[in-house]
Amino acid sequence: MTDLRTNFAGIELRNPVLLASGTCGYGEELAPFLDLSRLGGIVTKTITPEPRAGNAPPRIVETAAGMLNSIGLQNPGLQGFIVDKWPYLAALDTKIIVNIAAPTAALHAEMAARLDDVEGIAGIEVNISSPNMKDGGMLFGCSPTASNEVIAAVRAATRLPVIAKLTPNVTDIAAIARAVVDGGADGIAMINTLLGMAVDWRTRKPILGNITGGLSGPAIKPVALALLWKVHQAVDVPIMGLGGITSAEDALEFLVTGATAVQVGTATFIEPGGAADIVAGIESHCAAAGISRVGELVGTLGV
Repeated sequence: MTDLRTNFAGIELRNPVLLASGTCGYGEELAPFLDLSRLGGIVTKTITPEPRAGNAPPRIVETAAGMLNSIGLQNPGLQGFIVDKWPYLAALDTKIIVNIAAPTAALHAEMAARLDDVEGIAGIEVNISSPNMKDGGMLFGCSPTASNEVIAAVRAATRLPVIAKLTPNVTDIAAIARAVVDGGADGIAMINTLLGMAVDWRTRKPILGNITGGLSGPAIKPVALALLWKVHQAVDVPIMGLGGITSAEDALEFLVTGATAVQVGTATFIEPGGAADIVAGIESHCAAAGISRVGELVGTLGV
């Protein structure tokens, strides 16, 4: 048997497979379909300081190899999350990382400080990369200076591990990675969705109510791998790889390229229990290859 235990930025995971933010809600939504304790962890849907209704519909459209979404970070707000969502999450036998976003660095820090007092949270993932948040979001993730300021503010406000989630929609993602590490990030999650658009030529209108949205799914896996490889060479913190992972072999490709752990997102919409199958597949493939510890694979890509 292969030892799947993984330490990510001080967070002890039973295996390197987590559910990605925005695709698993707050855990309860997927509970009928898989045993959440079989996973390394869950990254919650993004929480903002105040409740958000999200963008105008339509908000999801299927693409040839994935989907576009423009949900707009619909969520109950920080207080609503703590009161209504956290009790269920806290009782789960898996690690919970809370994803946050806010329009200013100061508000990010306030959220982090509040979460620091909530018992049981394993870490904070800072969403500086949403393509669907008009009042900040991707604007932070596109600037090394702004990214650094947000992460530094969060780092100063919490004792929890801080993970910066990066956008691929930049010219030099390595520069952003170095900026968040300089700001105190304990780890990086990458990549968030690519900016995309769908149109109806008959009506001559965009299909999404927000006009543009975030492209995810198998189509973006080659982009995610290339950017992961670049960032892995640029910084010395653990990386959570995500972007088009649908199978155990996909996950293993990310580990070899430099990810310490992975997140499964859009695949959950196709097979709600698929993340548990990926865990089993990783163990099976590693055992067949004579690998005693999954960590032996991390960053072993020969180039």
